[in-house]
Amino acid sequence: MSDPNRLVSQVVDDLDAEGDALESLVASLPPEQWSKATPAEGWTIAHQIGHLAWTDAASIKAATDPEAFQQLVTEAWSNPTGFVDEAAEEWARIPPAELLETWRAGRSKLSDALRAVEPGTKLPWFGPPMSPVSMASARIMETWAHGLDIADTIGAAPEPTARIKHVAHIGVRARDFAYAVNQIAPPAEPFRIELAAPDGTTWTWGPEDAAQRVTGPALDFCYLVTRRRNLADLGLSAEGEDARQWLGIAQAFAGPPGKGRPPANG
Repeated sequence: MSDPNRLVSQVVDDLDAEGDALESLVASLPPEQWSKATPAEGWTIAHQIGHLAWTDAASIKAATDPEAFQQLVTEAWSNPTGFVDEAAEEWARIPPAELLETWRAGRSKLSDALRAVEPGTKLPWFGPPMSPVSMASARIMETWAHGLDIADTIGAAPEPTARIKHVAHIGVRARDFAYAVNQIAPPAEPFRIELAAPDGTTWTWGPEDAAQRVTGPALDFCYLVTRRRNLADLGLSAEGEDARQWLGIAQAFAGPPGKGRPPANG
């Protein structure tokens, strides 16, 4: 039987490493670089880090003070389409050095909070409640995705690591959500997903004999489900009409799908 505390610790270790990797990209940037526009419309590098810092702060409240977190939920429901952008705008006004330190301290506090949650506890969130492992995985996904926006902005090309398995897993688990947010009834049958991991191994989900299949590089799948690259630019293959449809709408994050990225060649 797996040890839930050990599993939480392992995933939080990955969250720490993902945050450290992104910090290494931004820590040495001069202050004026933080105002550079990223591929996310209306968001600068400061907005990206501000959003991550704000979401970490919300996650800390969810893990340590559910009543205070519920107040955040109430505020969010009063402005469901704008509260994320407004929070990013507010935090982006913090001077870069102060924002960097705030984000760094929040990451450390969140890691401690998640490690301290009693096994079996479900943490409140803006959507369904989550386990500490699920919350840490979601924070990895967001850190990685927003880190891609920053990397694209400054011309960096981070090497993919085994940590992207968390991103891929969320993308697979969110299949039916992607259909729902696009107001399409999800297929009844499970899909088979086979992805080539960065180390050359294969990550799999779903029954081996499934008729609907998706294959390709794990990195490309993670690009797709975070909507950081266009499907036309990725080496993913689908067998079956339902699988092909899913690749057109797949997403790993909550909320509306957004515009996504245009093809690299227009």
